[in-house]
Parts: sequence; structure tokens; C-alpha cells
Amino acid sequence: MDELARLRWQCRRGTKELDFLLNRYLETRYFLAGQGERDLFVELLGMEDDRLIGVLMGDRKLEAKELAGLVNKITK
Repeated sequence: MDELARLRWQCRRGTKELDFLLNRYLETRYFLAGQGERDLFVELLGMEDDRLIGVLMGDRKLEAKELAGLVNKITK
């Protein structure tokens, strides 16, 4: 499975909100990002759905500034 197909599969989370935000970032910004930001996106995709939705909806804050910056890009 190629990288894009694998990431698309990981972006499918079963909620419209998560699917929309993650897929929009993947399609519009992921391949323009540097390797560090790509690694952060993969890390974000590794989060459990309940934590991830809280982070992306603004209900949970992240300690890591780099991840928080990526979340800001995804949600804006």
C-alpha cells in the first residue's frame, strides 16, 4: 500500500468532523509540508479517536507546541 492510500485509510475515523478535517489537511497541505510536519501528522493519526476529536474540536489542549501548531493548521 502506498503512503497516500495508507494515510487516507488512517484518516477514516467514522465521524464526519474528524474525516473532514483530516482528509482536507491530507489533500491540501500534507505533501507541501516538510518531513517534520508530516511526522507530526502521522503521530496525530496515532491518537485514539476520543482524544483526537477533543484536540481537533478545541476541548483538549496539547502540551507539545509542535503538535498544537499542526492542530491549528488543520482546524483553520
